[in-house]
Amino acid sequence: MQRTQEMTSVQPDWENFYPRPVSDKIPFFSRDGRVYDCLFAQQFSRDLLTLLFRTADALRDVTQKKDGADHVGSLLSDKRAMLYFVQPSTRTFMSFLNACHILGVRTSEIRDTSTSSEVKGETPEDTVRTFSSYVDMIIMRHPTPGFVEKTAWLMNRTGRPVPILSGGSGKDQHPTQALLDVYTLHRSFNGDIDDKHIVMVGDLKRGRTVRSLSYLMKNYKKIKLSFVSPAEFRMEADILEFLKRHNIPFQETEDFKGVMKTADAIYMTRIQDEHDKAGESKSVDYSPFYFRKENLRDIKDTCVIMHPLPRRHEIEVSVDDDPRAVFWRQERNGMWARAALMAYIFGVDGKIR
Repeated sequence: MQRTQEMTSVQPDWENFYPRPVSDKIPFFSRDGRVYDCLFAQQFSRDLLTLLFRTADALRDVTQKKDGADHVGSLLSDKRAMLYFVQPSTRTFMSFLNACHILGVRTSEIRDTSTSSEVKGETPEDTVRTFSSYVDMIIMRHPTPGFVEKTAWLMNRTGRPVPILSGGSGKDQHPTQALLDVYTLHRSFNGDIDDKHIVMVGDLKRGRTVRSLSYLMKNYKKIKLSFVSPAEFRMEADILEFLKRHNIPFQETEDFKGVMKTADAIYMTRIQDEHDKAGESKSVDYSPFYFRKENLRDIKDTCVIMHPLPRRHEIEVSVDDDPRAVFWRQERNGMWARAALMAYIFGVDGKIR
């Protein structure tokens, strides 16, 4: 892939680059009009989402038989990926790891910086650039906001850039989670996400999954959003301003039962108390925002219940047996959606569809 003019014209000063609107940054993280580094949900247009969903569906179908799985596994057998996951993760890590395996990508991993030269004083940026010498892609999850984006920015200014895929960076976006969430909606509604009422519940202030998913709603028509949370964890103003700019109607409420009756999808989230500074989450009564078995009577037959996992008490385990509870399918969808994205970035998606 050739480096685009947009990439070389961006100012090299990170302190000037980072505060820019995402819309201004997207060309820098693209190649030949295609996503190269996956950092923001705003990088996914409706056409691209449709393309990725077609690829994911094709992957599910063709890999059911050994000949098909062998074919897909040969497409990127010349590629290597580093999974640099130094923030706790189970689902995202395993999802990406197995997506790599489906495509034949060989993997290596770092999950603890104490095993790297960072303990000798090497900067995290130098550590990641060292890893890039050995691989063709880096998939990252990091506790520091902005770190994954900065890594992609740095790598794009080197003589040997490699794609950087974000698996989460502090409170930043989680774009591939948003991708798999919309893919789950796509499959749940037979490809028709337009004209749906989506209810997001829980810790909306600190939950990067719901924030990222909100960005993707601009790609669909007649979407209505309801944000249900304690007052302490309401959706932050930047998302609300984004929705207003794109004329996406939304409401904020603490009346969970009142909105679930008209919901087409209910997206549950746990309390994000790992971000607490002084244990402030303990003072919040989260129980009015639980989904209980008795609530199954209150929702439509066609409604789906989602959760990015892990869960705590916000969805009763007894709900799992209801066919409208799709969060275990949602988790598996992540593997296929991420494999489709990697196939797209490396330009082999057409050989799958």
